[in-house]
Amino acid sequence: MTALTITPVTTRADRKAFVDLPFRLYRDDPHWVPPLKGEALGLITPEKNGWYSHAEAQLFLAHRDGRVVGRISAHIDTLALTMPAAQGFGPGVGQWGLMEAEDEQVFAALLAQAEDWLRGKGMTRALGPISQSIWEEPGLLIQGYDHPPTVMMGHARPEYRGWIERAGYLPVKQLQTYELDITQEFPPLVKRIIRSGEKNPSIVVREVDKRKFEEEAAIILSILNDAWSDNWGFVPLTPPEIKDVGVKLKPIVFNDLIRIAELDGRPVAFMITLPDLNEAIAPLNGHLLPFGWARLLWWLRKPRVRTMRVPLMGVVKDLQSSRLASQLAFMLIEAIRRASVANYGASRGEIGWILDDNQGMNSIATAIESRVNKVYQIYERTL
Repeated sequence: MTALTITPVTTRADRKAFVDLPFRLYRDDPHWVPPLKGEALGLITPEKNGWYSHAEAQLFLAHRDGRVVGRISAHIDTLALTMPAAQGFGPGVGQWGLMEAEDEQVFAALLAQAEDWLRGKGMTRALGPISQSIWEEPGLLIQGYDHPPTVMMGHARPEYRGWIERAGYLPVKQLQTYELDITQEFPPLVKRIIRSGEKNPSIVVREVDKRKFEEEAAIILSILNDAWSDNWGFVPLTPPEIKDVGVKLKPIVFNDLIRIAELDGRPVAFMITLPDLNEAIAPLNGHLLPFGWARLLWWLRKPRVRTMRVPLMGVVKDLQSSRLASQLAFMLIEAIRRASVANYGASRGEIGWILDDNQGMNSIATAIESRVNKVYQIYERTL
């Protein structure tokens, strides 16, 4: 067998090869959704990704017989290093992700290279896969290979799980997504809780105003960083990241799909819902040219989708142990459920990811009769 070589990504051509590899590895997988190549390049280009304002990364490519056969990213988030160790990150914790490989030999060589890079930076523990920010595509898909992922969720080959575990990595955390039929009304108990909240003059659930994008984003960011601050794996989102995410997601941000709940005039909860962009980009095979851009722009004018995804929601920490927390969550979900069906023709919702030990959110998902449809796993190993 021809020798395998691992080289760092240093040029624009290297980054292009890094992005192109999954298109070959997944070309026969009907459930893989090809990303837009421009977006994929932006995520690994420091000048285009605000995450790099507090992180550093080294990408690697594996070559055999003159072609690229694997890729991986080794990275360190300096904000993650400052977080409490009990929450998953902390001092000495590096990460790897964006892993794809033709076979286990390639994967093992890439992983060894990533680990060596992390050791050279003083890291003593590795978490993976995290691609690349915890807010992007964390975890390896281990359940739910039989249907496509929704927008901003990952896909993977089933054999990757065995490769990672044989490399000495142990599971540390699972992330779950839930799906539900949103054309159906919620159970009677949930409906009573919602009606009670709607009668409470202290509670207002409002749409965001896209014309005040930065102001509304600041409100949501404030709630998010408070609500999620005790969660495993939490790293605060920063203004550069919010700015870049805003540019990327603004075309699929619609006022009636993002709601803020106010209690006596104070913003205390939010829910973000996105039309499943993957339904629109799947046929484009990563390219906007020659005609993909026109199809996508037409779709963005008024999306008609099957699935809506809820990537983020939260209630401020001081209310999380109160009955109001679940009531506000149910009210937000119901308001957006109605809009999703009436205004976008959606019939399916997907909530997540949710940590497997987040009892509050898992209880809410169960109460509205949703079920786990995908599970992602994060692994760890001492370096």
